[in-house]
Amino acid sequence: MQMIRLVFGIIVLLAIFRFPAIESRSHHGLAKAGIQFSALNCRKHSAVLTDFGGVGDGKTSNTKAFKNAISKLSQMANDGGAQLVVPPGKWLTGSFNLTSHFTLFIQKGATILASQDESEWPVVSSLPSYGKGRDGTGNGRFNALISGSNLTDVVITGNNGTINGQGQYWWDKFKKKEFKVTRPYLIELLFSENIQISNITLIDSPSWNIHPVYCKNVIVKSITILAPVTVPNTDGINPDSCTNTLIEDCYIVSGDDCIAVKSGWDQYGIKFGMPTQHLSIRRLTCISPKSAGVALGSEMSGGIKDVRIEDVTLLNTESSIRIKTAAGRGGCVEDIFARRITMKTMKYVFWMSGNYDQHPDEGYDPKALPVVTNINFRDMTAENVTQSARLDGIDKDPFTGICISNVTIALTEKPKKLQWNCTNVAGVTSRVTPEPCSLLPESKASGKAADCKFPSDLIPIESVVLKKCSV
Repeated sequence: MQMIRLVFGIIVLLAIFRFPAIESRSHHGLAKAGIQFSALNCRKHSAVLTDFGGVGDGKTSNTKAFKNAISKLSQMANDGGAQLVVPPGKWLTGSFNLTSHFTLFIQKGATILASQDESEWPVVSSLPSYGKGRDGTGNGRFNALISGSNLTDVVITGNNGTINGQGQYWWDKFKKKEFKVTRPYLIELLFSENIQISNITLIDSPSWNIHPVYCKNVIVKSITILAPVTVPNTDGINPDSCTNTLIEDCYIVSGDDCIAVKSGWDQYGIKFGMPTQHLSIRRLTCISPKSAGVALGSEMSGGIKDVRIEDVTLLNTESSIRIKTAAGRGGCVEDIFARRITMKTMKYVFWMSGNYDQHPDEGYDPKALPVVTNINFRDMTAENVTQSARLDGIDKDPFTGICISNVTIALTEKPKKLQWNCTNVAGVTSRVTPEPCSLLPESKASGKAADCKFPSDLIPIESVVLKKCSV
C-alpha cells in the first residue's frame, strides 16, 4: 500500500506540474513507427515537442516550448544523450539554443517557421574575427534561429523536414537600410565540435543559411537550400574558421554564393588567427546566377588552407570557384584543389578578385597583403560561357602557383572578345580551350605529369562512419 501511495503521489505531482515524461528510445511510441536515420551518435532518451506544450498551428509561438524542451533534455547529456522530435505541423518560433549530446530531429511534414517578431530574436555581440556586424551600422547581430556555443556532439537532422526562415520581412527591411544590426542566420554553431547537419530543407533564410564558425569535425550532408536568386546574402553553407569539415550531397539555389568559405575580416581576422582548413566539398549542385558555386573569401584573414572540391554541377551560376580578397585582408588562400566540375550557362568559369575592397572600418592595414598560391583546377567542362577567365591579382602581390589542366569551355553565342583577362597572376596550364592568357603558359610537362594536383589522401572527417539510429 505504501508503494501504491508513492506511485499515485508521483502521478499527481506530474499532472499538477505538467512535467513531460522523457522516455527511452526503445520505449517511445515513435520508435514503433520505425523512422531510421544516420547520425554521429544515437540517443538513449527521446521526447516530442508537444510534450512541452508545442502547438503546430503556424500561429502560436513555440519559442518557450523549444527552450523548455532543450533545457530539460540537457539533463540527459551524461546519460546517453537525448533527442527532440519535431512532429508534422507548422511550428512558429524565435531563436533558441541547442545543447550538447543532443539531436534535433525534424520529421517529414514538419516545418519550423522563423518568427518575424524581432522581440523573439536576441541581439548578441559581433563575432570576434569580424569586429562588427556585416549589415547596418551597429556592432551587434541577431542571434541565429537555431544556435549554440561551446557544444559537443550535436545533430540537426530529419527525414526531409523543413526550416522556413520567412525571409521576406528581413529582405524588405534590409533593402530599405533599416537595420542597425546584422540579420539572423538559420543555423549557427560557435566554438563547437562533432557537429552533423543533414537531411533537411532550408527555405527563405533572412541571410546566411548554415554557418559553423570556430568549429571542428563538422558534417553537412544531404541538405536542400532554396532562396530567391534575386536576394543578396542568402549564402547556402559558410564554413568559417573551421577545421576538418565535410560538405556533401547538397542542392542549393541561392541569391549569393552556394558555399562561401571564410575565416575573419581584416585586422580582426588577422588577430583572431583561426583558419578554415581541411575542408572537403563534394557532390554539390548549385544554381546562383549572381554569385559563385564555391567562394573562397572575401573574409579570409585567418587563412584558408587545404580545400578539396570535386564532382560539382553548376547550372546558371555566375562563376565556378571564386577567390575574393583585397589589400588589408592578410591571411592566405593556399592549397586549393578542384576536379570534375560540370558547368552550364556561366558568366565566368575562373574568377579571382584581388580588389574586393569591403572593410569593417578604417582601422585595417592596407599593407596587410594576402598570399594566394597553389590553386589547382582540373577535369572541367563548361557550356554557354560568356568569358573563360577573369583573374585579377594584386599589384606587387601576384597570385601564384595557379594550375589549370584538362578544361574544355564552350562559349555562348555572344561571348566576350577577350576570353582570358589576366593581371598579376602566374602559373601554368595544360590542355585548356579556349587558349589561356600568356601569364598562364602551357606546361612543359606532358601526359599525366601535366595534370594539376589533387590529394590522394582523405581528411579525417571523410572517414567517419555514421551510426544507424531511429525515432
